[in-house]
Amino acid sequence: MTVSANPPPERRVVFISKGTPNDDQFVLWLAPRLEAHGYEVFADVLTLKAGDRWRKEITDTLQDKAVKMLLCCSEVTLAKAGVMEEIGIAEEVGKLLKDTNFTIPLRLSKHRKLFGVGELQRVDFEKSWSKGLADLLDQLAKLGVPRDGTATINPAWDAHRRRHAIQLEKIPERLTSNWLRIVEVPDTVLYFQPTGAANLGALQKACGSFQFPAEPFLRGFFSFANFDDVAVGFETVGKFEVGREVPFQQFLQHGIPDFIEPQEASNLIVSMLRRAWENYCRAKGLAPYQYSAATGFHAAEGLISTGKKIPWGRQGERRSAMLRNKAQGKIWNFGVSGNPVIYPFPHFRLKARVLFAAGNGDSEGEVIDDKKLQHRLRRSICKGWRNKQWVGRLLAFLELMSGEEAAIKLPVGGDRHVKLDATPILFTSPVSTALPDILQDEDEERDADTLGATTPDDEDDA
Repeated sequence: MTVSANPPPERRVVFISKGTPNDDQFVLWLAPRLEAHGYEVFADVLTLKAGDRWRKEITDTLQDKAVKMLLCCSEVTLAKAGVMEEIGIAEEVGKLLKDTNFTIPLRLSKHRKLFGVGELQRVDFEKSWSKGLADLLDQLAKLGVPRDGTATINPAWDAHRRRHAIQLEKIPERLTSNWLRIVEVPDTVLYFQPTGAANLGALQKACGSFQFPAEPFLRGFFSFANFDDVAVGFETVGKFEVGREVPFQQFLQHGIPDFIEPQEASNLIVSMLRRAWENYCRAKGLAPYQYSAATGFHAAEGLISTGKKIPWGRQGERRSAMLRNKAQGKIWNFGVSGNPVIYPFPHFRLKARVLFAAGNGDSEGEVIDDKKLQHRLRRSICKGWRNKQWVGRLLAFLELMSGEEAAIKLPVGGDRHVKLDATPILFTSPVSTALPDILQDEDEERDADTLGATTPDDEDDA
């Protein structure tokens, strides 16, 4: 009687080749999601235990059990000797199995083309991890990679992630927000209507060029400005009279019955507040830049020299932060967009911006038009900025706007203003982190890769 040899066990393992520690976060995200779809996953971040002959186990798994190898691709990962060795083993396994799709590259970030890998069909995770996962699952299914009908997720993935996560402590912590409270508004909102015939096109154009906020509505317009301001600003359009004058809060909450609905009234107020903010920024010499959803205003070259520190801090110790400097041959300019919000109370929400321009030493050239390049520069240069640095720049920017005053007064009429508290609202978080808060003033500007080294002149400016 002859005994036939046992067939080799079915290959079922999806092997993830990664760099340590740069790919750990991605793999801890990807692996349990693959398991949730029934795939058996191997990655050294979790599978190898202390004392294992780790290199032998990796090699044995890849040579004898893997059905596919997912290769994390980034410039850093592909430069690692261990990853290069796994690529070589995978190439041999692919030839043995006659599987030209044994290695599936996962693009995590831009990288140089690698011989033997560059021609393979890759899955793009650079733009979106969720989109990349959907494409990867689709590809695994098309390639017939075996999976179980019942998903089993190894709880150790989450345990490993939690073990290295930042721990929370039940200690309240005061946090600086990006909200500026509106502390004072004009008592009333005025509606101006023409006393005779008026050209609506000219009226709308005049509202846009008027020195104070004005919003066209029906045959007239709303504004906070007084009659004399309007008489001068709209003299080329016609003569106007005050048709209605409504208390601010009443207008905001109820509109004007049978004339304007509350929501439309609220929208007009928001629009006029935004216009007041932008007018004030321009008057301060800040440079506007149109982003996709808002206008940002930046500390321009004529306003602040490159590398100059701007002091901030109204109470206690004075500190300083830079709003412009050079990095990687470019000039970065910190700026802010202001978005008025009515609820839960009237305030402005600020969004920090960084705009890059060509650099020639300390001199600033043209703003870089390529939005993708702007995005890449923000991701690379600003990546090293810590929260305290962002907060410091925001507070320095606000002091630049308010000067010696505790409030920012936005003109909305000859003698009327909208007043903002120049200090952001503080919130109290019920929990804190165990991270020590030890960043000192000068530490905020000592990242030579992003901000350049400090100089004696910097110290004098502080």
